[in-house]
Amino acid sequence: MASYLRIGELAKQAGVSVETLRFYEKQGLLKTPHRSESGYRLYDQQTLKQVSFILRAKAVGFSLKDIADLLALEVNREQETCESVKSFAEAKLTEIENKLAELMRMRDALQQITVACCGGEKSAAHCTILTALAEGESRPEHH
Repeated sequence: MASYLRIGELAKQAGVSVETLRFYEKQGLLKTPHRSESGYRLYDQQTLKQVSFILRAKAVGFSLKDIADLLALEVNREQETCESVKSFAEAKLTEIENKLAELMRMRDALQQITVACCGGEKSAAHCTILTALAEGESRPEHH
């Protein structure tokens, strides 16, 4: 008989919470586990490998939907091509690069309005940060 792990043991070995495992199961990322006679969820070592796969995929920016697609590719490795997997990863890379560019634009705009503020003890009635946000100015003047 195969060696099974209870949910708490799997969570500990994978470095996640029990709630995370239940969530992944509900999302279809993990197959429904076997149940013991007393109703405990029992997971095999393959499930531990899947959780590790999910965590590594999350760490490089894949969403849970992306991960579901990747798991399908993983299961069908023999029928898939490296080209299709690479295209999938390249699309995510482009998405991340676009997000980075947007974050840099946001940082630059916030930096501009923050530098313009004196940050002093004066009333915020004429605060350049609030004025810039209220009026849509990109470069407020110092007060």
